[in-house]
Order: sequence, then structure tokens, then C-alpha cells
Amino acid sequence: MIGLLLITHDTFGESLIQCACHVLNKRPEQLLQLGVAAGDDPKNLLPLARQLLRLVDTGEGVLVMTDIYGATPSNLAAKLLDAGKIEGLAGANLPMLLRAINYRDKGMETLLMRATGGGRDGVLNMLNH
Repeated sequence: MIGLLLITHDTFGESLIQCACHVLNKRPEQLLQLGVAAGDDPKNLLPLARQLLRLVDTGEGVLVMTDIYGATPSNLAAKLLDAGKIEGLAGANLPMLLRAINYRDKGMETLLMRATGGGRDGVLNMLNH
């Protein structure tokens, strides 16, 4: 199973995980998060990020999700990426995380497609539905 690591601003990643646990009624395996606080030095967080990556990787790869592309958490996440093995998605939201949890046994390519679609499709104008 592909591991999941969220690297986000402050407690956003943990909040997403708590919400996913509520929806799924359980804590998914191989799912960790790293919150980046305003005063944190990203250089000091890189060893911790690598350690968390190793904890969720059982050999099938890891999907790293971050909240805002170009911000400190995504810049930190980008230093971990390795095409085909450690992939990254920005714009994390609850639909993206739920799709990632549900499709991570289908291979990295499918996981990337489904998680991206979940994140995108989770944003809609409710009056039009």
C-alpha cells in the first residue's frame, strides 16, 4: 500500500486526518503529517520530513500532499520527491485525502489521478447541484 504524508501549514494536516478518521470511522494506516509553523526553519524540518517519509513507506512509494503550492510546506515537500516513488500533490483538501486513502492500493498512477480528481471535484457551487 502506498504511504501518505501531509506537509501543511500549522495544524491543517492533522485536522484533515482527524476529519478523514471521522468519515471513515477509523485511523488509516501509513498516514502521517508534518505541520510547519510560522517560525520554523524548513532546513531544520527536512530531516524530520525524511524520517516521517520512511515511516509511511513500506516499499510501494509515498504520496506527499501539501496545501499551497509554492509556500514553505510545498517547498519542503518538493525536496522529498522522486518520480514514480515519492510523488507530490498540492492543494490538499478532504476530498483529495479521502480519495488518496481509498485508492492507494491501485498503484501510483491511479492514485495520482484519483486523488487529483477528488480534490478538484470536491470544489463546486452548491446552488448548481
